[in-house]
Amino acid sequence: MHAGLVAIRQELKRLQSEGVDRVYVGDATLQLLAGARSSAAPARPTPTVVPEIIKPAAVAKAVEAAPVSAFPPPPEFDLPEDGPAGQMQWLRQTVLDCPVCREHLGASGKVVFGEGNEQADLFFCGEAPGEEEARNGRPFVGKAGQLLDKILSAMGLSREEVYMADILKWRPGHDKPIGTPPPTAEEIAFCLPYLKAQIRIVRPKVVIALGNTAVSGLLGPDPDRRMGSIRGTWQEFDGIPLMATFHPSYLLRRDDSSTKRQVWEDMMQVMEKTGLSISEKQRSYFLPK
Repeated sequence: MHAGLVAIRQELKRLQSEGVDRVYVGDATLQLLAGARSSAAPARPTPTVVPEIIKPAAVAKAVEAAPVSAFPPPPEFDLPEDGPAGQMQWLRQTVLDCPVCREHLGASGKVVFGEGNEQADLFFCGEAPGEEEARNGRPFVGKAGQLLDKILSAMGLSREEVYMADILKWRPGHDKPIGTPPPTAEEIAFCLPYLKAQIRIVRPKVVIALGNTAVSGLLGPDPDRRMGSIRGTWQEFDGIPLMATFHPSYLLRRDDSSTKRQVWEDMMQVMEKTGLSISEKQRSYFLPK
């Protein structure tokens, strides 16, 4: 599938999962979709293309007709018999040497493996590295990562005490000047064994899935699942309690106290689950004055 069509489909699915039912589609996007239709059906007169407001689901369905490019099968491997630190180091090198991961890097991009305490109680799982993360080869170092650091600080933790990793080990759409589109289903499927191995090594008490892509990657795709309804609820991943909540980047876009309070309530559930004490001051964060 054309890279632009993949990005459009994934972004529309993300918006739909967040409850958006109308999007503005400009000339360039409509022309791209028209090209996809023409490659999948007999030629017919092309009407004049004008911008319009349409449903994301309708555009996503039209994009589905375009042919999908092949993607390598997910990697298979066995972790060495070693302690958590040794296993994580072996896995890190395996991912850094992975030809598929390296193939998808930009000219200045790096593989973003993950970092933190290999015996942490909390495992934060994000979606995909952004521009800043790809440049540094570290997860959560951009603006969203800085906000996550503040959330951890409010919990009485530091990033050195938890483990952080993304579903994807490279930045999707690395050739785009701005923005980071969500990973494709094929990309997620390929990288998932690496993420599962990281979780298996850490053996956390709780996995925190940040955003819809992380939730879909860990729990499996579900077209009827909505982030607004699943956040704040306990799920399970490989026998480990999983808390679904909004990604910090979503908080940056919304920037309102009610959404921040929702995420904080999720974090307090995590704190209670792992035995972290919660003060009255912490319980009052982001409540109306």
